[in-house]
Amino acid sequence: MAETVDLQEPVVGAGLVVAVGLLGYGTVVSETIVGIDASVGATWILAATFAVLAVIHASVGQYDLTLGHGGGAVGWLLVLLGSTGVHVALGLALLVLSGGYIAIRTKRRRSDDSGEPPAES
Repeated sequence: MAETVDLQEPVVGAGLVVAVGLLGYGTVVSETIVGIDASVGATWILAATFAVLAVIHASVGQYDLTLGHGGGAVGWLLVLLGSTGVHVALGLALLVLSGGYIAIRTKRRRSDDSGEPPAES
């Protein structure tokens, strides 16, 4: 996991800074940026952040986290491009499931790396 910790934090940080910046700009200055709604642009940035994280994890062979982040990226795409309520609901469900999966896998990896036994739930 040491290979991705160095890249994962800056990627997540940069994605969040850009997304929050777009939302702030959309709230304070103008609702659109180059004809694109600021909140939609921020959501696209979040989808791209998840996709980049999936590629990073795949490049170092951590396919479990690739699956989780890739699922999150697909979930955001379904929310953004969904033409019906079912598509959007499926995207939201995929985001929740992927987020839970990422949280569980990350917690297990950290407990494995520190040598402590996993906490009982």
